[in-house]
Amino acid sequence: MSEVVDLLERPVYGLAQVDRLLALNSGTAKRWIEGYERSGTVYPPVVRVEPTGRDLVTWGEFVEVRLLKEYRDAGIPVNRMRPAIDALRAEFKTPYPLAMRAPFLTAAGRELVNRVEEAVGLARVLRLTVVRNGQAMMSDEVVDFVSSSEFDSEADDAFVRSLRPVTDIQQVTIDPLRQFGEPVVRSVPTEVIAEQLRAGESIEAIAELNDLTSEQVQAAVRFELVRSA
Repeated sequence: MSEVVDLLERPVYGLAQVDRLLALNSGTAKRWIEGYERSGTVYPPVVRVEPTGRDLVTWGEFVEVRLLKEYRDAGIPVNRMRPAIDALRAEFKTPYPLAMRAPFLTAAGRELVNRVEEAVGLARVLRLTVVRNGQAMMSDEVVDFVSSSEFDSEADDAFVRSLRPVTDIQQVTIDPLRQFGEPVVRSVPTEVIAEQLRAGESIEAIAELNDLTSEQVQAAVRFELVRSA
């Protein structure tokens, strides 16, 4: 478990960098991680137990924001998920329940998540689970998240070791221990590839220079376009 704690607790990004890496609107990561105040109303954070005033974001926090992004992209107000996430922290005995394998990929974990969601009265659109044929299954948003994640093992206490920042761009991954956590295709940062394209290099030349396929180069360019949009 020490490896889990060490990596999930490792500070890897700043708040603004999380927005940039996950193609979120500016300030979104800060609102989810630190909470915010609007018109005199205080909205507590979703990812952190309480605000810390800290700009640095741990790998565990980053992974949880990546999951919340699936709900945001579906137009779902993720701030209302806080009561369930609070309860899941206690049930799974981790500050990062959404970064772990057990809540999603084990039957017992999904059943527990479903019971928690029922107990706190979480709206169905916000739920991590859906019940089909009497069994708790992953929601569509969780399915997309899990399909974009690589867990460190198949053990129940496994955690997300690396992930794809954009679900449908399979070649681009983020690993906190590779290239300072920057998005890469294999081991080449996507930003480097984009810079080479802006410098006038062709897709074929960039592929040869970096020992990549043309498809991998095109995926890196597509990702950079998405996150800069």
